[in-house]
Amino acid sequence: MSKIRGKDTKPELVVRKFLFTNGFRYRIHNIKLPGKPDIVLSKYKTVIFVNGCFWHAHEGCKEFVWPQSNPDFWRQKIEGNAARDQINYEKLRSEGWHVITCWECQLKNKEIRETTLISIMNEITNNVHTNKELNV
Repeated sequence: MSKIRGKDTKPELVVRKFLFTNGFRYRIHNIKLPGKPDIVLSKYKTVIFVNGCFWHAHEGCKEFVWPQSNPDFWRQKIEGNAARDQINYEKLRSEGWHVITCWECQLKNKEIRETTLISIMNEITNNVHTNKELNV
């Protein structure tokens, strides 16, 4: 498990490169925010979590399968990750942040990746328009 990367994973780099190429500027892994989001777009009051399907229990995904060896340990570990994620998302929302979750499986296939990245970009820009309308 010591070889498992927590930051700068391939899926995360794909999202960051796409956002930067499209003119979005961001910070990464802000420790002051709950859950230390992978990408923080302060200008848009938006955070993005790029979750690994296995580590964050992406139900219904072919990438996520409960391990057969040491099942009690893995169930506790993975369910703990998923529960902590939900708590952090709620804290961020209560602080006024827009939370976007992107799954690793959405970035593997080229066709799905493009659709996912465009929908992330649209969600960021739509959130800005919604916030502007609410502030008027």
